Amino acid sequence: DSSGAVGSSDIVVLLHGFPTSSYDWSKIWEGLTQRFHRVIALDFLGFGFSDKPRPHGYSIFEQATIVEGLLRHLGLRHQRINLLSHDYGDTVAQELLHSCCQILQISPNSAKSLSKFPFFPGSGRFLGPTRSPRRRNFGICGQRGKIEVFFSILQYINQRKKHRERWVGALKSTSVPLHLIYGPLDPVNPHPEFLQLYRKVLPTSTVSVLDDHISHYPQLEDPTGFLNAYLNFINSF
Repeated sequence: DSSGAVGSSDIVVLLHGFPTSSYDWSKIWEGLTQRFHRVIALDFLGFGFSDKPRPHGYSIFEQATIVEGLLRHLGLRHQRINLLSHDYGDTVAQELLHSCCQILQISPNSAKSLSKFPFFPGSGRFLGPTRSPRRRNFGICGQRGKIEVFFSILQYINQRKKHRERWVGALKSTSVPLHLIYGPLDPVNPHPEFLQLYRKVLPTSTVSVLDDHISHYPQLEDPTGFLNAYLNFINSF
C-alpha cells in the first residue's frame, strides 16, 4: 500500500494471477505511484505471504469478498476504484464487477499469466501446466501442505466454467470502462483467435496489443509497454 502522486485522488488496486503473488506487479509499481494517489496490492488467500489454510474450499467468491473487506478496512469502500487484474485476478475482478459495479472502474488485463483456460471459459483449448517465472513466490515446492493448497486453489478452473454466464455476463452488461492489454505470444489465449473472440463479445472494450514477442506475463516481460498502455487508457477519460 503506497501513497503516490501528489494532487491525484485516484486509487488503483492490483489483483495478481495464479499461482504467483502481488510481486508480479513489482516492475510497474513505481510508475503507478507516479500517476495514482494510492497503489494497493494484496496476496490472495493461499498465495504469496497470505495464510494458506487447509483443508479449505478456496473460491473466487471468497477472494472477491476479501478484496471488498480490504477496501472497507482501508476506508475506501465507497470511493471509485480502478482495478488492474491478471489471470486469476481477472475472474475476481469479474465477480467484483458483478456484485458492486456501481463503485468500480475496472481495467482487466486478461490475456496473461498462468490460468489453464482462457478468459472466456470453454472457448479455448486446455494447454496443461505452464512454467511461471515467479512460481517460487507461491512456495509450494517440497511441502505436502502447500501442495494440497495449490491443488485446492486449482478448483477455480471448474468455478470459471460453472459460473461462465455470471462472469462473462458481468463484462457484457457493464457500463464500466474496460481495457484489454494483450500479448500476442500468449499460449493460454492464442492469437488471433482469442483477440477476435474478445472483440466480438466485448465490442465496446478498448484493446492494446503489445509487441509480437510478449506472452503471458506482459507486466514482467514488457513493463514499459504495459504501463504505457494502461496509463493511456486511464488518462483517456
